[in-house]
Amino acid sequence: MRRHRIAAIPADGIGKEVVPAGLQVLRALAERSGDFALDVTDFPWGSDFYRQTGRMMPEDGLDTLRGFDAIFFGAVGDQELPDDVTLWGLRLRICQGFDQYANIRPTRVLPGLTSPLRAVQPGDIDWVIVRENSEGEYAGHGGRAHRGHPEEVGTETAIFTRAGVSRIMRTAFDIAKSRPRKLLTVVTKSNAQKHGMVMWDEIAAEVARGYPEVRWEKELVDAMTARMVRRPASIDTVVATNLHADILSDLAGALAGSLGVAPTANLDPSRRSPSMFEPIHGSAFDIAGKGVANPVATFWTASMMLEHLGEGAAAGRLMAAVERVCADGVLTADLGGTATTAQVTEAVCAAIRGANE
Repeated sequence: MRRHRIAAIPADGIGKEVVPAGLQVLRALAERSGDFALDVTDFPWGSDFYRQTGRMMPEDGLDTLRGFDAIFFGAVGDQELPDDVTLWGLRLRICQGFDQYANIRPTRVLPGLTSPLRAVQPGDIDWVIVRENSEGEYAGHGGRAHRGHPEEVGTETAIFTRAGVSRIMRTAFDIAKSRPRKLLTVVTKSNAQKHGMVMWDEIAAEVARGYPEVRWEKELVDAMTARMVRRPASIDTVVATNLHADILSDLAGALAGSLGVAPTANLDPSRRSPSMFEPIHGSAFDIAGKGVANPVATFWTASMMLEHLGEGAAAGRLMAAVERVCADGVLTADLGGTATTAQVTEAVCAAIRGANE
């Protein structure tokens, strides 16, 4: 039997609700499949851990996680703590420490959910947004001087390297090549940002020469937001910088019915380190403040984790069960609809147990 070691980090807020739900579904799936098992270790890191220790995770936390096959991560953020402390102390520390440079966010309008775009039906949107996840605008390079004085200065320097841009472009072209439409949109702001963004465009053209089967195009980020709303069917695979893709992928989730149904994978495509799968992309308390979380993103993210672990058949079985439950009207387009996380979780588990091979 194939065994996979999973590090579970519910962390904060709604993460403590949805990660156990995801693990419940994964265990039902492993039992139904019978040919793989998940060995899960829970880690109590996050804002409560910070209150006790002064750290979001132990100093040797990365060494602890290094031996796992994947990380199942909840959400980070606390209304009583600064966002930069919580984010940089846990999620970004893991992403950057393990060089998880490819943030992958697929978007689809699932059966039973409603897009705010009146002409869009389930199946009309099928996108994959590839976000550079290690440098760019979120590199953490900059500083502040003369704090509190009239001449105070704050700098936030975007860092773009040829190595970083080249590898995320190759990842995006590989994904586009694997999809039926073989279409990639490279998003920048090279009309106004004439250094790093022009380099993005140039490297995209260089990498494209190795993928003659992929049709690619360029789009400015502001024009891309309008295109996502007005011409969603013209889009397939998208690659953009850390900041631009962060914003575009949240818009994508909203256009699919809810930010709460947007799954996230933080990948190290080289597989030198474990990748991290993140059901809730955003501040934990912002999501939790909406009421009941929509667990669809959790199950979709779990499916992406299974695919990464080489359990493609199980991943497909899980998504088929999720789509059946959504089609039955258990969920609506808001964060939770009429069902609790426990009810939706049990419905998906029942669909898995009753599925025909």
